[in-house]
Amino acid sequence: MISTKDVAAAWGLVRPHVRRTPVLELATGAFGSTVPLALKLEALQVSGSFKGRGAFHKLLASKVPAAGIVAASGGNHGAAAAYAARALGHKAEIFVPTISSPAKVARLKSYGAVVHQIGAVYAEARAASEKRAAETGALIVPAYEDPVVFAGAGSVALEFAEQAGFDTLLVAVGGGGLIAGCAAAVGEKIKIVAVETEGTPTLHEALKAGKPVDVAISGIAADALGASRIGAPNFEIARKLVRDSVLVNDDAVRAAQRALWDELRVVAEPAGATGLAALICGAYRPVAGEHVATLICGANTDPASVV
Repeated sequence: MISTKDVAAAWGLVRPHVRRTPVLELATGAFGSTVPLALKLEALQVSGSFKGRGAFHKLLASKVPAAGIVAASGGNHGAAAAYAARALGHKAEIFVPTISSPAKVARLKSYGAVVHQIGAVYAEARAASEKRAAETGALIVPAYEDPVVFAGAGSVALEFAEQAGFDTLLVAVGGGGLIAGCAAAVGEKIKIVAVETEGTPTLHEALKAGKPVDVAISGIAADALGASRIGAPNFEIARKLVRDSVLVNDDAVRAAQRALWDELRVVAEPAGATGLAALICGAYRPVAGEHVATLICGANTDPASVV
């Protein structure tokens, strides 16, 4: 299991390559909250989400072969891997399902990646990427289950804690990379709360079962939080350091997206607003005097869907 020291070392490597994203500290009453609230606008990170931190760490901590890197992604991870590869001078091949939007494919290509559209679902694109890596010798950059990747992701929590004081951190969960990294970084001192949509409850169900289990995925955040099973190493960290797990429905996520736009003129994708949704809808109820924080962790969405 990775430690705070591992995350701090990762932060040292990635810091020159990523943005120190801003934090908004809001008084009691913001978004109807009964306690002070801090928002970290990680959606302003390179490639549009927190994923850039993990992708950069994987490439910087690895010996990248001449064949470059391969990654499979239906969402932000592919963009982050392609961005990091271009920035560091490596070739990149990204595998996406055939249902991926033309805009998403065009964005990957704009980062210089060769894009392969293979398979109806993410698992099939991932299998194709692994086959390609075996053929070429390219480095695989996993989306979330690699400790090197989620140590990089966890750097956002160390940075956030340096910028603002808070007792509780609400973290959206997909495959578990972000929450594993954040928990390893600050979970010994700060209460980590997992937030998932009712259609993407991979960690919630794993915690109930005591082990990772397959979950049927659906709903508004399925493209970004749509891993069908929590990563095994991610779960081990979450089981030890995540203190609460809550679910929100799609309407709550939409309301959080809209509130971010109406009150702050911030655009967030559904996954990026999921943590805040728990506070707005009451799925997580802070106690008096608690200082709560959450990550607006991605903005890769059509602004028209929010505004």
